[in-house]
Amino acid sequence: MLKKLLVSAVATATLLTAPGAFAQSKELLNSSYDIARELFGAVNPKFQEYWKKNHNEDVSVTQSHGGSSRQAQAILQGLKADVVTFNQVTDVDFLAQRNFVAKDWQQAFPNNASPYYSTIGFLVRDGNPKNIKNWDDLVRDDVRLVFPNPKTSGNARYTYLAAWLYANQAFNGDEAKVKQFVGKLLSNVENFPTGGRGATVAFAQNNQGDVLLTFESEVQNIAAGDEFKALKLQPVIPPVSILAEFPVAVVDRVAKEKGTEALAKGYLDYLYTPEAQELLASFYYRVHDEAVIKANAERFPKVELLKVEDGIGPWEKVQQAHFGSGGILDELLAAGRR
Repeated sequence: MLKKLLVSAVATATLLTAPGAFAQSKELLNSSYDIARELFGAVNPKFQEYWKKNHNEDVSVTQSHGGSSRQAQAILQGLKADVVTFNQVTDVDFLAQRNFVAKDWQQAFPNNASPYYSTIGFLVRDGNPKNIKNWDDLVRDDVRLVFPNPKTSGNARYTYLAAWLYANQAFNGDEAKVKQFVGKLLSNVENFPTGGRGATVAFAQNNQGDVLLTFESEVQNIAAGDEFKALKLQPVIPPVSILAEFPVAVVDRVAKEKGTEALAKGYLDYLYTPEAQELLASFYYRVHDEAVIKANAERFPKVELLKVEDGIGPWEKVQQAHFGSGGILDELLAAGRR
């Protein structure tokens, strides 16, 4: 399955219709991040069954996938998404600031509207030839990295911020040393694809880099899957990394226009049900349901998860200071090219 999906790795969003949809059914469009294709390919049929059982109504669910920031832009440009399931708070805030999403969207669902979460992990080649164990190993001169472009990918922004948080802790907040560390990590990047799926293709299919940095869920799914089994790729989950929340929201402006408010809310509520939480955990996403956590404990290594808000500041400030035009990311990339 993954092989068929990999060939569609493009920067622009792609639409996939969930199996089991009926031509006359009510339609729901979920705009999601780049590497969530397989996840929602499994979630959507389950939701259709759940909705039919509880509401006696047939529904169809379509997907739009791409870098999360590009997905948010696409909604502004006319993509009629009823819901968003993004991988970074700032992309939902971007829509809220433009009145597509409610200003208090994080209060609409439990856990700050994050039904599941993850962190950043590493994927290395057979036998871990570069002996990669922690973030320090990624700034060595003999290590080449692959991860998406932080300008277009929420996945990549989490990677960048995870490195910053690690260095901030390691150097006791010495900003000059933190910048030096993160700058060196960026200079070791061999390829900056626009999204997470492109990064996976570059590393696993095109043999670029020594380490792929991406969400833990992607790292574990690739290592456990059949597509690249012959490569014997190995997951490495560092002992300290970032808390990566996956925020969800109803796109109120679109849902009201289409008359899908109840369906849209029901879709996102479903992600908190034990059935959906178990399915999420099977894709190596960390969840909140205590029984599911206990049943899947062996899947998830213990990690000290650092929060952006605690280590750097509010997301709005971080977005502007680090990822805005002329921000710290641009400064470090420019320094690395000199």
